[in-house]
Formats: sequence, C-alpha cells, structure tokens
Amino acid sequence: MQTSIATRLLPALACVLALVLGSAPAPAQAERIKDLAQVAGVRGNPLVGYGLVVGLDGSGDRTSQTPFTVQSLKTMLDQLGVTIPPGVNPQLKNVAAVAIQAELPPFAKPGQTIDITVSSIGNAGSLRGGSLLMAPLKGADGQVYAIAQGTLVVSGFGASGRDGSRISTNAPNGGSIPNGAIVERAAPGAAASDVVTLNLRQSDFTTAARIVGAIDSAFGPGRARALDGVTIEVTPPAGDRVGFLARLESLDVTPGTAAAKVIVNARTGTVVMGGEVSVLPAAVSHGSLTVSVTESVQVSQPGAFGRGGTVVAPQSALEVSQDGGRMFLFEGGSSLESIVRAVNAVGAAPGDIVAILEALKRAGALRAELEVI
Repeated sequence: MQTSIATRLLPALACVLALVLGSAPAPAQAERIKDLAQVAGVRGNPLVGYGLVVGLDGSGDRTSQTPFTVQSLKTMLDQLGVTIPPGVNPQLKNVAAVAIQAELPPFAKPGQTIDITVSSIGNAGSLRGGSLLMAPLKGADGQVYAIAQGTLVVSGFGASGRDGSRISTNAPNGGSIPNGAIVERAAPGAAASDVVTLNLRQSDFTTAARIVGAIDSAFGPGRARALDGVTIEVTPPAGDRVGFLARLESLDVTPGTAAAKVIVNARTGTVVMGGEVSVLPAAVSHGSLTVSVTESVQVSQPGAFGRGGTVVAPQSALEVSQDGGRMFLFEGGSSLESIVRAVNAVGAAPGDIVAILEALKRAGALRAELEVI
C-alpha cells in the first residue's frame, strides 16, 4: 500500500512537534480515588456581581462614554440620602464600574470569607489603588450568597503620555481581593441519600470496574457497583459517613490505559501522540514543495527630447520547485518510537506530519483516534 502525500505550505508561525516517546507504554501508576473521581453534589458554585471601585488616581471611567457608571453612582448616593439635582451629570475620574466574580466553595457557611476577582467593564485605565464598595454577589438562581467589599490588589501597571503613547505590564484594569467577600447564605445541598455517588473525572469502564473492586476489597463485597463508565454507587455503612468517605478517598487504584489518540492543532501545527498509538504496514511518499514570489519595479523613461512621460511598471516573478519525493516504511504494529524515528529520518516538518497522519487515518493504517482542534 502506497500513499502519496502532497505537502502543505507551512504557516508563518513556528510549529512545534510535541511527542510522548517510549517503545512500550509505561506502566500506569496507582492513584487515589480522590484524584480519579469526585462525590456527586460536592462542587463549587459560581457567583457574579456588579459594583463600583472608587479612590482611583484619575484612571477611572470616562463617564461621557460609560453612562452606566454615573447611573450606578447616582443610585448609590440616593440610597445613602444624597440627591443629585436633575440635569447634573458629574464628570468622574476616580470611579470605575466593575464586574465581580467568585466561587462559593462546597459546604461554605455564613460568616466565612472567599476570594474575589474584580474586572473593569468600562474604559478605566487602571484599578490600582482603588477600593470596591459593598456589592452583592448572586448565584445562578438570582439569590444573594455573599457580600463583597475591600481594597484591590492589582499586579498590572500602566503609564501614558500626553501624546497618547501608553505602556502597560500585565493587566492593570483587573485585580483581586483576598477574603474580599463574606458568605451570607449557604448553597443548597444535595438531598440525603442512602448511597454515595462517585463520578469519574474521565469516562473509562476499566477504571470504574477497578474502583468497584478496590472498594469491595476494603469494605466488603457488594459495597459498590458501577452504573456506567462514569457513575459508581457506594453504600456506606451506618454510622460515621464522613470517616467512611475519608478512607474511601485514600484507596489506591490503577486506572485503565488511555485510548490511543492523536491530537492535532491545525493552527499551530502542534501534534501530540499518546503512547498507545500504532500503525499497520504502510509506505508513505514525502516530497517538498516551495513557492517563491518576487516583486520588482521597472521604470521606463522617454528620450532626452521626447514628449512622453516616465512610466513605472510592476513585475512579478513566480518560481515553483519540488524536491524529489522520498518514501519511508511503517512496519506492522509500529510503536510510537518507530513512528517518530521514521518521520524524522526524512526531515518532515510538523505541517507535513499533520498531512501524513491524516492520510494514514484515511487509509485505515493509523490505529488511533485523530482529533483536530
């Protein structure tokens, strides 16, 4: 079987070939159940809010372009008993409208503090030195779960000149407030059940079966059962449910071997191959195509006493060259190391390797899932 591969023009960006080498797959290492699965219902909950950052050194929103900043300030002042006369539009420089993000950890209780991230949603140049005024943080159900307030920590820095030139390091229009929000309401928990459900982080029937075997060996037969490649139901003994889960999470299990897969990033030319990748017998012809375009300008001038004018005419020279094709052989059951050695022997570039892999997959010789991202 012979497959002819026409190479592609490589992108301007540099291409990187990332390969996981090894003539034989390395033995899988035992991992804790805590690292392979998580208890259903034990998760964080995202929170979002809107607020105002004050105390900026003239780097706040330009209120003529962000009217919602002035509207928010008027509403806040009105709630505090300060009324701005109608028709007055304050020109603020030290205030910025911001979006607030946080995650409510599982089992968080009222009174505990959580970290928050603050990002400008207007045209503020920098939030350095600003303080966030009290703002509610809501969950997906619209309920308030935390109250945020505090002084921002901004790692970015920016400076600008009067001529419009500007330089910045990192992102000065965003920052964080450690322990910047106080939990006001606990997230609703899952209903109590007689079983504990474990969800694997990656679907794998082999890993699910091995986890069931490890739990039954440690706590007695019939204690766990796998519903599918992700879900495992465990029946805890009566009594200390937390202690049982703590011992269960610490059990070591050797996960199943990952499926053979080749990941190709079509934009950067990056190719990542798993250790289980192999090919059937195949011969591949590899060539090199080069296209060169040269632009020049030819100037034509009339004689000394001629009445004509000078004419500038562009000229283009197009040259195409192709080196002689070379052929290399993949033997049956070739390992990943053999594939890499055969491809490198002919000096194939990452862009060429992508084309070779796609052709091998179409020919049925590549024994792996080819995923293009």
